[in-house]
Amino acid sequence: MPLYLSKFSYTPETWARLVSNPEDRRKAAQSYIESVGGKLHGFWYAFGAHDGYNLWEAPDNVSMAAVALAISGGGALSSFETTVLLTVEEAMEAMRKAEEIKYRPPGT
Repeated sequence: MPLYLSKFSYTPETWARLVSNPEDRRKAAQSYIESVGGKLHGFWYAFGAHDGYNLWEAPDNVSMAAVALAISGGGALSSFETTVLLTVEEAMEAMRKAEEIKYRPPGT
């Protein structure tokens, strides 16, 4: 199953709710991905541009998109970005296929 890395940030209102009532959001994230047949591999909070990161496994892009849409539509996040991760083998296969593509730079 494909792996996905999500970066998210909470709204100030969400942080205020979590500060007044701390909650382990891993359990919620796990239930969302399991509802589409996937698995949560990790959930981390961070300093920096994003408040947290998730590593998910989902059956396909549509299933992961459904989870992302449900979470984004909930209103608790100010941002939610998901990146599809490739295994080394998938990347190598893409490199071999890329060699077959006859790319022409603009203006040439």
